[in-house]
Amino acid sequence: MPDMLVKLYDLPEDAQTACPRDESVQIRRAMAPDKFRVVEWVKEHSGISAAGECDVCFSHTPVSMYIAVRGREILGYACYDATAPDFFGPTRVSVEEQGKGIGRELLLACLESMREEGYAYAVIGSVEGARPFYEKCVNAVEIPDSRPGIYQNFLGGRP
Repeated sequence: MPDMLVKLYDLPEDAQTACPRDESVQIRRAMAPDKFRVVEWVKEHSGISAAGECDVCFSHTPVSMYIAVRGREILGYACYDATAPDFFGPTRVSVEEQGKGIGRELLLACLESMREEGYAYAVIGSVEGARPFYEKCVNAVEIPDSRPGIYQNFLGGRP
């Protein structure tokens, strides 16, 4: 699973408007009072390793995670600066909500925040089958010789 690189100074200008979505969905930065609900949701939908990364995001100021919600229902999340500075991920949208532009908006919210925080590039770690998504959304490119990457030595094995 290779890593990918995104130029944050060259994000697509039409990125936020290219994929219209359900207006009842709100994309917002997670807040401290959301922590336990979000971490549990991530654990259920993405696993214990992703929940550990998610937990770390709540120790940053501002919190380095965005969530997608409809009312009080969590639909998805995206993190950055979780396992390493300048890394995007983990991320997930519930199966029922995939294909509706939510993942793209979560991705862009994180990348725009990273750019505002002074990063010029972002690394998307250990991309599996989502490579075409990242290429299409933000012109991400594979980083040569990035296998096995940063996740090779954690207790759970490869993500």
